[in-house]
Amino acid sequence: MEIKIPQSFEQKFSKLLGNEYSNFISVLYVKPRKSIRVNTIKISKNELIKRLKKKGLKLKQVPWYELGFWVENYPEVDPAKSLEFFLGYFYIQEASSMIPPLVLDPKKNEYILDMCAAPGSKTTQMAQMMENQGIILALDDSLKRLQALRVNIQRLGIKNVVVALIDARKFWKKGIKFEKILLDVPCSASGTIISTYSVLNTWSPGLVKKLSKLQKQLIISAYKSLENDGILVYSTCSIDPEENEEVIDFAIRKLGMEVVGTKIRNLRYRE
Repeated sequence: MEIKIPQSFEQKFSKLLGNEYSNFISVLYVKPRKSIRVNTIKISKNELIKRLKKKGLKLKQVPWYELGFWVENYPEVDPAKSLEFFLGYFYIQEASSMIPPLVLDPKKNEYILDMCAAPGSKTTQMAQMMENQGIILALDDSLKRLQALRVNIQRLGIKNVVVALIDARKFWKKGIKFEKILLDVPCSASGTIISTYSVLNTWSPGLVKKLSKLQKQLIISAYKSLENDGILVYSTCSIDPEENEEVIDFAIRKLGMEVVGTKIRNLRYRE
């Protein structure tokens, strides 16, 4: 199958990546592995591995997270069709999606704000890391997406998440402050092309510009909702600089925020 790359996309990223652009395009033809996260609220890691292996799943641990596993023989064996999935013993989640909660590192009895929460991959991971204690306030401005979040919360047996339908850009007006905030913003999803080629049909310079403006509005609200010396983790599934470096630069220059270095064990970094 040949991937049709929009001219504007090619012009932008060939200039940004230079000699590495051809490598970038070749990677798009390599489908990522399906990955799952063990839900230790309901089952131990060893017990789930034992059960899934009996059902023919070949699992390989994600090196940077002890509860993350790649399913090596997907789609021959589909974990979503197992009883364990419906019982909430695990959550199907991209391995890269597991990283932001690890960086935020929520603890038991903390109060966490998840500003763009639905459908809940990172929300439920944080709840699990907190051992169902403390409180996570999970926001989203889409009722349909929040319904999906509520289904996932119920299936996984989570009790420490409060769901609210609200535009996160306006949340700061509530006057509530948090020590830790996860801001996983709506984005162009250009970093997910490897999984979903249809992203190329919706991507455009105009869309990226529009989303970058939205992301800056969201990070302003997050900043105003953050305690002094609090921690904000900003994440996207985009590779566009306007949605990443430009937003962080805005937060530093306009809001006076500081970037804090982080290191996740066994996760490869690019300097």
